[in-house]
Amino acid sequence: MNRLYHVTLSPFCRKVRLTLAEKKIEVELIEERYWERSTEFLRRNPAGKVPILRMDGRVMAESQAICEFIEETCPTPPLMPRDPEARYEVRRLCAWFDDKFNDEVTRKVMGERVWKKVMKLGYPDSKTVKSGLGAIKYHLDYMGWLLDQRRWLAGDVMTLADFAAAAHLSCLDYISDVDWDRSANVKDWYAKIKSRPAFRSLLADQLPGLPPAPQYAELDF
Repeated sequence: MNRLYHVTLSPFCRKVRLTLAEKKIEVELIEERYWERSTEFLRRNPAGKVPILRMDGRVMAESQAICEFIEETCPTPPLMPRDPEARYEVRRLCAWFDDKFNDEVTRKVMGERVWKKVMKLGYPDSKTVKSGLGAIKYHLDYMGWLLDQRRWLAGDVMTLADFAAAAHLSCLDYISDVDWDRSANVKDWYAKIKSRPAFRSLLADQLPGLPPAPQYAELDF
């Protein structure tokens, strides 16, 4: 059985979960308390990060590398276009969300409101949370601008870029920190991707002691 060592509300783990589910690759989910840095965990990935995928005798780390490996070894249905320019755009947007969006929004909001509580690191810093919630407006506006010109974020077909964005936004939506009324385009895009079968396991996630927001699992939100 393939195994994915993950954390429930990690956008990087969620991106891999979405990719696996879209490709209909069965995987056993193993919750990994990576912050405890067990010897066994560090043996799997000395970088001390999740996700870690064990598949076909290989142990793989780094979400983007994992997703592209899955795409290359299981190309149906495709999540990367064939055209080099289109592939570049997918990779650019994956980096946008996994680097810029993560630094400016996810890490600040989720780090303060969720992971401090889980890791028992004290109370949220309101200034950091406010900064993250301010920054998300810019990103939603940028996504809205992209979706004015395209059916999906990177073009006219769904790609890994959409999964990267949805992975981050779904974590924030779990704690009700996305203003879906800011952009009708973004709300419609998220409703489309949220209704895919690949998304079902994410919508069933529950973090002990921190239940999801009421609209989190609702397809009509």
